[in-house]
Amino acid sequence: MKETKQASGHPEAQAVVREMMAAFEAFKGANDARLGEIEKKAAADVLLEEKVARIDQAVASAQARLDRVMSQNRRPQIGGVTGGEPVEPASAPEAKAAWDGYLKTGQSGALEVKAGLSGGATSGGYVVPYETERAIERRLMAASPMREIATVRTVAAGVFRKPVSTAGVACGWVAETAARPETDPATLALLEFPSADLYANPAATQALLDDAMVDLDEWLAAEVEDAFAAQETQAFVNGDGVNKPKGFLTYPTVADAGQAWGQIGYVASGATGGFAPTSPADRLIDLIYAPKAQYRPNGRFVMNRKTVSAVRKFKDADGNYIWQPATRLGETASLLGYPVTEIETMPDVAANSLSIAFGDFQRGYLIVDRAGVRVLRDPYSAKPYVLFYTTKRVGGGVQNFDAVKVMKFSAG
Repeated sequence: MKETKQASGHPEAQAVVREMMAAFEAFKGANDARLGEIEKKAAADVLLEEKVARIDQAVASAQARLDRVMSQNRRPQIGGVTGGEPVEPASAPEAKAAWDGYLKTGQSGALEVKAGLSGGATSGGYVVPYETERAIERRLMAASPMREIATVRTVAAGVFRKPVSTAGVACGWVAETAARPETDPATLALLEFPSADLYANPAATQALLDDAMVDLDEWLAAEVEDAFAAQETQAFVNGDGVNKPKGFLTYPTVADAGQAWGQIGYVASGATGGFAPTSPADRLIDLIYAPKAQYRPNGRFVMNRKTVSAVRKFKDADGNYIWQPATRLGETASLLGYPVTEIETMPDVAANSLSIAFGDFQRGYLIVDRAGVRVLRDPYSAKPYVLFYTTKRVGGGVQNFDAVKVMKFSAG
């Protein structure tokens, strides 16, 4: 899991934190007035509802800006230092020179070539230098919310196989000199995480390539970052596992009490397509306590911003808001004391939707990166632009079905 670093010296981030705290105080005042109107008249004034919605949008916008600032602060620079952490050593000078020559002119020199796969894929290309590959991976770590919270493993094979114990090893107490009877072996399951090709095709003009002031490694990493991050995040949440990772919401879901290995347990929200009309926060507490105790210390909520906007209005039995903004740099907003990760590919609240997840995603979800990023230079397909067909192989899926639970928006 990517560790979020403090950026205490970042003036823009500090300003956004102050802005968000002020907006949230205004939101609480307006929402309290709205709730008072509902209690007195069974309905809130339309203008008051609109005011609450506007301030809520301001809080959400401030949170988004803070996330963006912190993400930019975590992005590495090729061959430099970011956030006090050194980037891996650069490749040998001759290898770097050969790579720059390939990007600028197409001369391959002694670069390592990768042909198309034997299965019929035509995506070949040259393996990027070590520091460029690391920069792409670190940028993805900063830009992809799932990479922030899940376990990420780099492997050399096309399919990563992981044996897991689904029932545990039998054990028991015995006296010091008593016989040790043989115990039943653990029940094992073999999980497979195949890697699939993820590609981007950034374009550049020859003038950009000839510009000595442009760091082409940095340019390439920045160009593929957003495209890769968006496709990965969608797959890690909703992917069907066909030529892409399998998303954690695409596994079979059952009521948590009847969950078996290979299924994701759910807690009902209390109403079809919405939260329970009374004490909606109680169902969120039920969701927190659905995973076993060992998964709660590192637990977190995952939902999209529309769902965050809904739960931001909830209070606990003592009248305190259950959602709280980050109060220090490097932290994130919290819900009932647990951090909240906003992932836009999580579904909106609707009938039977799985719009909120909670659990230890580091233990629950595994992302597999196959080592090696390939680039194929193409100056012909979109003249006068030069295309750089960039591919990496990524897989992913649930590795522990007990660690993550979801909320199903249904009556039961």
